[in-house]
Amino acid sequence: MKILLLTQYFPPETGAPQNRLFEMAVRFQQKGAEISVLTAMPNYPQMQVYEGYKRKIYVYEEMNDLKVYRSWIYASKNKSVVSRLLNYFSFVKSSFWIGWFKLGKFDYVICESPPLFLGISAYLLSKLKGARLIFNVSDLWPESAEKLGLVKNKLMLNSATKLEEFLYRKSHLISGQTQGIVKNIATRFPTKKVYWLPNGADLNYYKENTNDVNTWREENSFLNDDFILLYAGVIGYAQGLEVILKAADRLKEHPEIKFVLVGSGPEKEYLENLKKTLNVTNVIFIDTVAKKEMVRIIAAANAAVIPLKKLELFKGAIPSKIFENLAMKKPILLGVEGEAKELFIDEGKCGLSYTPEDEADLANKVLQLYTEKEQTYKLGENGYNYVKQKFNRSEIIDGFWNAINYQS
Repeated sequence: MKILLLTQYFPPETGAPQNRLFEMAVRFQQKGAEISVLTAMPNYPQMQVYEGYKRKIYVYEEMNDLKVYRSWIYASKNKSVVSRLLNYFSFVKSSFWIGWFKLGKFDYVICESPPLFLGISAYLLSKLKGARLIFNVSDLWPESAEKLGLVKNKLMLNSATKLEEFLYRKSHLISGQTQGIVKNIATRFPTKKVYWLPNGADLNYYKENTNDVNTWREENSFLNDDFILLYAGVIGYAQGLEVILKAADRLKEHPEIKFVLVGSGPEKEYLENLKKTLNVTNVIFIDTVAKKEMVRIIAAANAAVIPLKKLELFKGAIPSKIFENLAMKKPILLGVEGEAKELFIDEGKCGLSYTPEDEADLANKVLQLYTEKEQTYKLGENGYNYVKQKFNRSEIIDGFWNAINYQS
């Protein structure tokens, strides 16, 4: 079986989709499939093309025996809608041309969305290469962009909705990252096969790469008695990370409680300025790090904060950072309502929930974890066992592989 994986995001970039897609490609290849990856020059989340890839139209390389084809992408730190669209459509165009002229025939094209527009290239290449299209939806677009207020132009929203519906109709199989996404698509397109493909964790990876927790703490001037709350991921608008800084402001009288924010994104400068305005010293920003370094940071933390804005849209969201923290027995403070709370708080007992965007509630829950050490330990153990039972990435990928073969 020959499979083309088409995605704008892939290692050496770090992040949830990059890790998930890389592991899926490697495991599919181990099962006997011939995998080719068509992706962009690495640039995310800094929105700056990495050294070694700058000013190049096309690069071929191999990663863990995967054939990786990279094409040009427009990357800019400009936050405007026009700049973001140029970023998306530049890769749509370049991936189509590289895919057409550099790649052969395939049985399947698996396309990662968002960006939704990449589906244009995926559909055209599936036709040219005689392949069936599998469309993986990590975020409902343009619905999410509209509800977040990121796109307000009605013509653009209507056009994107028509594209979304066209791609669903033309797909051989649709997969969705959450049950909410799957239900949304299945309700609108009852004749289509929609498969739940959740995120998960490679438990063996975290077990093999865990180092002494004190090493990272010592290197970064943290004390053994410091209680570290970690946020690691994109520092963007949807996360509503102001809640962390405002909670930190409420906890100033507890200098041993510290918040560490790891990552990059469009809201980072704003949050750094907010830190100065609030004059909080218990918040530390760290730039994006490699995956192995991230494991060391998680190991050094006491718990993780998982926030999203309080929007109806996010009741069907499951932030991927949940899994890597639970895989390392770190309890979560979850500021997300709906599906994530039902799974990881109500059922899994993996942490405590707080009302999204409510800094007083978050501060109170932080104090609860800080003062009730036995509970904190127990919640971490629960989280590890829950992920092992229900969100083991090996089993998830095996299930998806079987679903593809069943649909053949």
